[in-house]
Amino acid sequence: MAGLSPVTVELLGAIARVSLNAPPVNAAGQALRQALWDAAAAIEADTKIKAVILVGKGRGFCAGADISEFGRPAQAPLLAELLGKIAAAHTPWLAALHGMALGGGLELALACHARIATPDCQLGLPEVSLGLIPGAGGTFRLPRVVGVAQAVEMICYGKPITGKQAAEIGLVDALADDLPTNALALAQDIATRGLTAVTGATGLRVAPEPPDWGALTATLRRKTRGQSAPLVALETIQTSLGLPEHKALAQERAAFIALRDGAESAALRHLFRAERAAMRPKQLGTAQPRATSNTGVIGGGTMGSGIATALLMAGYPVTLIERDESAATKGAALVRHNLDAAQSRGLIADTAALLNTFQTSTDYAALAPCDLVIEAVFEDFDIKRAVFTALEAHCAPEAILASNTSYLDLNALAATLAQPARLLGLHFFAPAHIMKLLEVVETNATAPETLATGFALARALGKVAVRAGVCDGFIGNRIMSAYRRECEYILADGASPADIDAAMRGFGFPMGVFEMQDLSGLEISYAMRKRQAATRNSAQRYIPIADWLVEAGRLGRKTKGGWYAYPDGKTPEPAPDTAALIARYRREAGIVPRRFEETAIMGRILAAMQGEGRAILAEGIANSADDIDVVMVNGYGFPRWRGGPMWMLANPTP
Repeated sequence: MAGLSPVTVELLGAIARVSLNAPPVNAAGQALRQALWDAAAAIEADTKIKAVILVGKGRGFCAGADISEFGRPAQAPLLAELLGKIAAAHTPWLAALHGMALGGGLELALACHARIATPDCQLGLPEVSLGLIPGAGGTFRLPRVVGVAQAVEMICYGKPITGKQAAEIGLVDALADDLPTNALALAQDIATRGLTAVTGATGLRVAPEPPDWGALTATLRRKTRGQSAPLVALETIQTSLGLPEHKALAQERAAFIALRDGAESAALRHLFRAERAAMRPKQLGTAQPRATSNTGVIGGGTMGSGIATALLMAGYPVTLIERDESAATKGAALVRHNLDAAQSRGLIADTAALLNTFQTSTDYAALAPCDLVIEAVFEDFDIKRAVFTALEAHCAPEAILASNTSYLDLNALAATLAQPARLLGLHFFAPAHIMKLLEVVETNATAPETLATGFALARALGKVAVRAGVCDGFIGNRIMSAYRRECEYILADGASPADIDAAMRGFGFPMGVFEMQDLSGLEISYAMRKRQAATRNSAQRYIPIADWLVEAGRLGRKTKGGWYAYPDGKTPEPAPDTAALIARYRREAGIVPRRFEETAIMGRILAAMQGEGRAILAEGIANSADDIDVVMVNGYGFPRWRGGPMWMLANPTP
């Protein structure tokens, strides 16, 4: 039985150790499935083998199906057939899990008769993130191992859990500090005493009380905002509980195929590939990033403290510079608050330990040891220029200098530096320690190794990074300005803020454009519009209502009034003052308001996004339409399952 590849089998007395060896992630492609099928058949025929250990070589057990096979004719053996063979084997199989056991990898582990895992192993069924449901028994087997409620959480929301959490819910039978040694000991115990005596397993089980399916459906529908795969998964789980295994697996497979061949899964697979490609822009060439071990942040406000938090959570020591001690103390308090919240969510182990690597100062000389410094001060060119003058005076010549500016001209800023090659933009999205998107902005002078350092930092922070060129707003804010302007036209012509926001939420956005402006603060875009006033195209229609709101002191939630009123500080309500300003504009402009259907509103918003996207591509600000989709999904709440505005432009659906 030796020599099987990409599966190898070795005998350890009465134990057969079967190893998956298909780098980099042991994806369950056809070659691996066939090799494992052959190994399983040979083991079942060998009466001397009393137990089997199934392990993955390399960095994980198995990361699931090979998605490159999607769209091709299915090749035997199907994963479901292979898992059925393992599940029906007379010789007990023990899955020894480390690294990742995701998707088809976890389904493979579920088909085994027992499971042991390292505490930090990641186990999950994330198929809904690709617009799919498990297709090899996951919806049938998982509820019968961990109960319906846990299975619904894992399958319908697609969030992985750790090995430690898996042990707590009964998904794995044991935890391992030394997986090879512990797995062999457990397999030998199973071979000697029997599966039931060792693990207590009594076969598949179902939670004794059925859940409130109506409540589960309502919650899922609200949280997934129009995506169909999670709801199909829930229905499949519910139906499977009343079916024999062969019928349950058949219905699961049918649902999987229907989703796989649908528009939603195609869009999500597009984003899966696009996000990975965005992290390798052509401008990097063969450049290598500079080593980064100490970091600095200038400005301790909401954005600066969020950036500092993100750096600390990624293991970087941080020096935060503020203008005076009072501001530094406030910035440090914001960082501590962010870290405490992260600890409460289980994202970090110990706030105090991270704060030991954090310091504040009012003296730029404290930045001397830093390899990378990010400024996050007020959006004013002269203020930022003064910051970078100070940075050049105090930082090492090889230190990377970055700006978090949202709109300002980084080429003009680079022109003020003695070493412009070390400047780049790192445009974080608020909250910076939570939002996944990072626009890495390349100036005309940015050196390739500087750009490479920006992308290396993004990977270390767990961000999705997209390269952008220099223009007003880069990729995301430029497109947002275009569709926000279009929304203001629709508003002026007859819709209400609530009409437009409802259309966007119905499309799948978490909130509408006017709710978003109120949340972030209307003064930000107000300052940008004032800066652009001198160069604005006089032929372009301009709606001053947002300016009037700011000038009336209505800045959004923070003032309990913006486009909406916020009596409790957080819940939007119609605002009579805003309605009066809208009516005033219509009256002065001679506009007779008209009704807009949601489809018409979203049609105009999408057209504005796509039109600006085409211009951005033509100017070379974005490398590809895919990069634009990555920005809009990860930074602006565009519904992921729709693929992005440029994907929708290229792939219209009836």
